[in-house]
Amino acid sequence: MAEPNGWTVLEEQFNPEQQHHSETIFTIGNGFLGTRGTFEELYPHEERSTFFHGVFDDVPIVFTELANTPDWLELEIVLAGERFELQRGEILEYQRTLDLRNAVLRRVVRWRSPNGHITRLSFARFASLADEHLAGVRVEISAENYAGSIKVRSGVNAGADNLGVKHWESLEQGGRGGTAWLHCQTRFTHIQLAMGIHLNIQTPHPLRRTTWDVCDRPCVQAKTTLKQGETLVVEKWAAFYTSRDRADPVAALKKKLASLPKLDWQNTFSAHCQAWQAEWDRCDVEIEGDEEAQLAIRFNLFHLLAAAPRHDEHVNIGAKTLSGYGYRGHAFWDTEIFMLPFFTYTRPEIARNLLSYRYHLLDGARHKAEQNGFRGAQYPWESAGTGEEVTPTWVPHYADPTQLIRIWTGDIEIHISADIAYAIWQYWLATGDEAFLLQRGAEVILETARFWVSRAEWAPDRKRYEYSNVIGPDEYHEHVDNNVFTNAMARWNIQTAIGLAERLQTSHPQVWKRLSRRIHLKTPEIQAWRKVADQIYVAYSPETGLIEQFDGFFQRQEVDLAGLEPRNRSVQELFGIEGTNQIQVLKQPDVLMLLYLLPDLFDEQTLRLNYACYTPRTDLTLGSSLGPSIQSIMAARVDRPLDAYETFIRAARADLFDVRGNAVDGIHGASAGGLWQAVVFGFAGLHRTDQGWKTNPHLPAHWQCLRFKIVDQGTVRVFEVKPQIGNLGRFLE
Repeated sequence: MAEPNGWTVLEEQFNPEQQHHSETIFTIGNGFLGTRGTFEELYPHEERSTFFHGVFDDVPIVFTELANTPDWLELEIVLAGERFELQRGEILEYQRTLDLRNAVLRRVVRWRSPNGHITRLSFARFASLADEHLAGVRVEISAENYAGSIKVRSGVNAGADNLGVKHWESLEQGGRGGTAWLHCQTRFTHIQLAMGIHLNIQTPHPLRRTTWDVCDRPCVQAKTTLKQGETLVVEKWAAFYTSRDRADPVAALKKKLASLPKLDWQNTFSAHCQAWQAEWDRCDVEIEGDEEAQLAIRFNLFHLLAAAPRHDEHVNIGAKTLSGYGYRGHAFWDTEIFMLPFFTYTRPEIARNLLSYRYHLLDGARHKAEQNGFRGAQYPWESAGTGEEVTPTWVPHYADPTQLIRIWTGDIEIHISADIAYAIWQYWLATGDEAFLLQRGAEVILETARFWVSRAEWAPDRKRYEYSNVIGPDEYHEHVDNNVFTNAMARWNIQTAIGLAERLQTSHPQVWKRLSRRIHLKTPEIQAWRKVADQIYVAYSPETGLIEQFDGFFQRQEVDLAGLEPRNRSVQELFGIEGTNQIQVLKQPDVLMLLYLLPDLFDEQTLRLNYACYTPRTDLTLGSSLGPSIQSIMAARVDRPLDAYETFIRAARADLFDVRGNAVDGIHGASAGGLWQAVVFGFAGLHRTDQGWKTNPHLPAHWQCLRFKIVDQGTVRVFEVKPQIGNLGRFLE
């Protein structure tokens, strides 16, 4: 799976049974689009897809999904009358590599046709980071033991669908010479897409080129000949514009298509490589002494960077990035809590875009709060293009598709509103981006605090505020009261909003005047917030030091998780949804997540006691992919390096080795972001003090050195951590 240089994901033979897993891990992208790693020449049962950020269309049950766009990739190759297809003939040699450093997907195949003709085909593919509207494929075709005709046919295929659901209707198409193009729009949201291709052919013999104006599939065919030992080079350029990024996408496309015949592959690819080098100069993590960990961290960071919007602040990164159909492209708290810290501390410009997405959809959060009878802003559990809640209410049962399961997360998993406010505050602390806080972030923090105050329930017999009927991060338990993560984050959100309001009144009175008028927030209301915040119940037993995850958790049935191993089914599959709700097994860390996000709430002894309590109760094997990275961080903090590494490597293998069996649905974006946090905040122990950033290393025994960078208030800091040295952080001028 890997080459020893730490930059290359390697596939040395094609296994059709692992086809969809490979499609996921070999996805390429540039922050505008993501294309799964399917073959240019097509292959049976493939999940062929390209997704563009923000291009959603309506669909039953799940409300909306990223629409799989018309296929730009396909390239039909006919060699001496025989179509090149891996399911026919014989594969003599095969190698596919994803070069993470330069974001290029390469494949080399020596293929013997049914008639015995041997051809060597070398493919290269990239989505330009230097020009997000451009992608390219280059194929070198060498005839080894024969001479004959060569035909190459390629175009744009509007027949793409989302696993059977069609989203596009064609508006117009055309082409001439080596160019073909298509203009279409989504069926319900009416987002327009203009897409076109151009073929450049390098051949030693005369070339005949024709354009076929096939309905919904305009294409170009080039025909020539090859003698034995000769090579034909095909360069396919594709260009894309949508009505989200251009008022007239067709005009923009036609202008771009006119420039494609003049493109030089080497220069264009070099510009792309330079753009990626700039990313790695800021974001790379170097691990000496562990080849698997080194490749894994770069692989996961690659997929985060490939999905990161650089020029669009109206989109977010979905749970499966732009690499698969899982969760339909919807965004969760995965972005703010798991992915965003990586961007906040390495590429704050991208973090700003992602947080701006939440600001722009603030009205959708207000609408949800109002619908539920609350004030302020209640963010949806699943978000897409409009800011409305898009969590499905019912879905087919995983074991019996004829039965339906009620999905409650969209109704009662409410902690996401505090998670978003938390991410905004952490971004401001790290960057000092005062303009963002004043113009956007403050409004979100204040409006989410207003929601928490209106959602709080006064319990007169206990003289405290509570939150009942919720779901915490541990989704194995539904309809619980006083989930400690939810309550504590709500209290943090309200307290932070109070402090922020005071700061604005003192330091930015004009900003406060405009903002308070716009959201109708007056001093008496803020004073009432303080009473609520001071009396929110957060379960904690001073006698035992334990934090109860929710009311009655410790009265539920205990289960020996270790005694269930080995297994290939989740706890919820073994015990059923209702059965799992009645046992002390967690889908992912919940109390430990709180201790991670708000470390100043409790002392080290409390951390150790709760780590010991909840770790054996957490389904780290087949629970949530979000869990292992956080579990690794907390293991490092309680000086359990072996446990920390075990859970770290579980997260590292989530997609590369498909340890959860669901990588076919797309990259686990939260796990990818969590892996970076496990390295930086776990093993390196990076933390902020009054004297600046410090490390408290807990490196695995076989790690010889760890290096990474962060951006602190606009200054790049380099950290080098070694077992025998500790922290060698320093400034870069």
